[in-house]
Amino acid sequence: MQPFKLQTFNIPELKGISTKNVEEHLKLYAGYVKSINTIFEKLGEYMADPEKNAYVIGELHRRIGFEFNGMRNHEYYFKSLEGSAKPLPKDSQFKKEVEKIAPSFEAAMMGFKTLATTRGIGWAILYWDKNSKQLMPAWVDEQHMGQLNGLGWVLGIDMWEHAYVYDYPTSEKKKYIEAFFENLNWEVVEENFKKAQ
Repeated sequence: MQPFKLQTFNIPELKGISTKNVEEHLKLYAGYVKSINTIFEKLGEYMADPEKNAYVIGELHRRIGFEFNGMRNHEYYFKSLEGSAKPLPKDSQFKKEVEKIAPSFEAAMMGFKTLATTRGIGWAILYWDKNSKQLMPAWVDEQHMGQLNGLGWVLGIDMWEHAYVYDYPTSEKKKYIEAFFENLNWEVVEENFKKAQ
């Protein structure tokens, strides 16, 4: 298996999210990349004697979802902050789709922000389901429990404390959510939506 590569991101200075927080958060992302590569490396070694190493192999397989999704979720997250804040294109297909299911785009995003305040650690993610042709919001516990199978990522926000702890106490995570949206590159979200279809 080819090792996964650590991606780099062109994230400018953000409003309400400090450079320190971004730097520490990127280190955590690097840890996920290292961990998923280590898992597959070790699986290769232990498979030399699968009967003797059955327990260890099983435990490593259990970690794949957590480490892989930790890597991939962060790649989507950081990509959406690249290149500075940009509005949705005027002819946004994503916005048109959102307005089919909500009174307004603003009301839908308010609903998504409310989803992001779910108690616990995890991710608020807005997916696109190709089969039913609709947007699907979901809360994902940790990195991997609650991911919706076969759906394409459109928009997501990391709601683990590490995403905002250098800037806000946990009691003020709503301020972090607002800061995330203030810095969002909506052109990336639009591109995600097109790819998800």
